[in-house]
Amino acid sequence: MGAGPEAVLPAERRRWTWEHPVDPRWLLLGDVGFEGTYEDDIPLALCAEIDGLFVDLPPRPREGFTLVGCAPGGALADLLDRLPAEAFGTDQAWLGDVHIAVPLPPPGTSPPWWGEHLGDIVVLAQRPSLAVPGTVDIDLSGFVHVYDRTDAVVRPGEVTEFVVQGRDEEPYGTCRDVTGVFRDQAAPPVPQIRLLGCRPEPLLLTALGALGQSTKAGLRRRRVRAEVYAVAADGSADQIIGAVVSGTVAASGPSRLGAGLVDVTVDSDPQEPLPTGVLSILEHWHTGRPAGKNLWAGYDRELRHHWAGMALAHPSGTPDRPAGTTYDLDGRFVTDIDGFYCAIGEAINGPGGYFGWNLDALDDCLCGKFGAQTPFRLVWHDSAVARAHLVAGYDRRRLGPAVTMEFLLNMLTTHQVEIDLR
Repeated sequence: MGAGPEAVLPAERRRWTWEHPVDPRWLLLGDVGFEGTYEDDIPLALCAEIDGLFVDLPPRPREGFTLVGCAPGGALADLLDRLPAEAFGTDQAWLGDVHIAVPLPPPGTSPPWWGEHLGDIVVLAQRPSLAVPGTVDIDLSGFVHVYDRTDAVVRPGEVTEFVVQGRDEEPYGTCRDVTGVFRDQAAPPVPQIRLLGCRPEPLLLTALGALGQSTKAGLRRRRVRAEVYAVAADGSADQIIGAVVSGTVAASGPSRLGAGLVDVTVDSDPQEPLPTGVLSILEHWHTGRPAGKNLWAGYDRELRHHWAGMALAHPSGTPDRPAGTTYDLDGRFVTDIDGFYCAIGEAINGPGGYFGWNLDALDDCLCGKFGAQTPFRLVWHDSAVARAHLVAGYDRRRLGPAVTMEFLLNMLTTHQVEIDLR
């Protein structure tokens, strides 16, 4: 399979090389021809390039919804009552987060559907409902909470009334129906992914052997799903979180990148690609860990999130320093919550270090086994930068309340972290 004498090691520590003018950049680990469950650690291929895995998509457009036959209550009713018609669709008509659910079932039973969350909601208009006399239809814009913009949102069956709620289940009323929320899975934004300069392993060769077979069994044999690992200069490979090749093998042919290599075309399943800026982040890990601190500072917030994800995929392996250790956090570039995760990762574990990339992960790290044992002391230098940026408000990236500096300080002190703000 191209593995050297260290093949007995976990996949992320194997050495992957070949004898071609172009070094391999990517390792695919996954499964082929699966039904339902699949394996995620079988070597499928080494590749020089993967076209279509990193693509910058336009911003996700706002979506439109209508609460049909709505009897509004709470803050929603107050907003409708106090705003003149010309104010709808402006910042004055901003409602925030909305949860669409079903009425509570009898005690001791589970609801048939857990609902859908809508974020960054603005009220666009209201009008008397033709479907349900005495109620109103309310037009909204915002976003459905989905992991991937292509995800389907399934309408629940046998629901004749929806409950509308705000944050913390604040009642906003009821409605007969909701339009715009439920939808089929969208088409893939990038229809095809091409594995260029590819050396297939046995399972992928099986899929290539099924090319031209249009039967159901033939299509199944060409199904592939693989996690993508970046191959470093020393031949080691580490996973790129969120990088997946998934779909149906559609074509194959000789590659110009080397004798015996092939180019493989995969008709992609619906999924969002990673932004092209991730390629620049990967360069910092190609020859080992990043050489200096704050190399993430020039990236925007989205790429800072991916930087922290890259740090997660490249753990330092350093045992926890003993309780009572002092760590210095360079706060000059903590202008958003993702910058904080990058900065505290480097404060604890050095350049490219990881110490959480969301609140749940930060909480896990504070419990130990990620480089630091509490209680410890954190000297937060240039803390005024975070004080000015991590403020109360609405986080349109997270579609929820912003994480404030005060929240972080309370979280840290709860875990017995002594904080020295400088």
